[in-house]
Amino acid sequence: MAGWRINGKLLALLKLELHHLTTIQPSDRPWQMPFAAGLACGLPMLIGAWLDHLDYGLVSSLGGLVFLYLPATALSHRMVWLMACAFGMVTCYTLGILGYFVPVMLAPTLTLITVLVAMVCRFYRLGPPSSMFFVMAAAIGAYTPTDFMRIPLHVGLLAMGCLLACAVGFVYSLIILRLRAPLPVNPLPPADFDHVVVDSVVIGVFVGLSLLCAQALALERAYWVPVSCLTVVQGLSLRAVWIKQLHRILGTALGLLLSLGLLSLPLDKWTIALLVIALSFVIETAVVRHYGFAVIFITPLTLLLAEAATLGQSAPAGLLQARFWDTVLGCLVGLVGGVCLHHPPLRSMLGRQMRRLLPSRLRR
Repeated sequence: MAGWRINGKLLALLKLELHHLTTIQPSDRPWQMPFAAGLACGLPMLIGAWLDHLDYGLVSSLGGLVFLYLPATALSHRMVWLMACAFGMVTCYTLGILGYFVPVMLAPTLTLITVLVAMVCRFYRLGPPSSMFFVMAAAIGAYTPTDFMRIPLHVGLLAMGCLLACAVGFVYSLIILRLRAPLPVNPLPPADFDHVVVDSVVIGVFVGLSLLCAQALALERAYWVPVSCLTVVQGLSLRAVWIKQLHRILGTALGLLLSLGLLSLPLDKWTIALLVIALSFVIETAVVRHYGFAVIFITPLTLLLAEAATLGQSAPAGLLQARFWDTVLGCLVGLVGGVCLHHPPLRSMLGRQMRRLLPSRLRR
């Protein structure tokens, strides 16, 4: 009888997990937004293909991701917000690429970047994708092979991609605001110390720890480990953390199969650029409905953005296998971080210790 009860509980748990994995959320996102996002990421690639410098287009396409931070507010607020995010993206990428020249400082640098970016995003109540693409830009920059004198070139290319994304955002806003009324800009609620500071420090520490684990395991170009960790650890609840890491691992596994199929095609600079546009459109259409399904397409997109310039120099199977284990490692560290982040006694203890480091007039 006890065995039946245990089996019944296990079956109920499996049904619950399956429900979470297959639930599709409703969305009112207009099709113009994914289309504009595809242009923001893909136009630099097309320009790079036209100039026969696909590697330049790849760096600028990374800056195009800043378009995804465009809010649904009035035009004046949209553009100021988007340009502020563009500045943050350029700053994070610059710090990341500087860290490339001091490998021993990669983990501390990425930890500090994550902590500061998470604090800013939480203070200003920045919604999804929140701090993800800022940290992703820093991580990719930290694993970009270059020489010191070419840093201004790389930073300038990313800044140009951000500027192009701002231009796309401006044109998109002119169109969409004729179809939809802007949302009001609500005043920010008082900042909560635990939410803004304590949580950000925990998130940053585990992102840095994930990179240390990747370095200890001698994973090559392990920029995807901290990105996967960040995606999982900043879930709104422990349940959300668990679901997010399941979506991430399963979606990545299917995405690698899709990547293998795409990489087996006779790709050239023009088809890669068009693939970036198409994948961006699919991702931004799907991500608000089902995150795991969107990850299937996020995987080949990030592979193209980070590795397209070196495709064909090695067997794709090795690259795809490395990406899978990067994702698994990042998700596992992120899951542990999520457990710590949503453990009330631990958060309370960390909050007390951090408050002691502040001057009395800044404590809340």
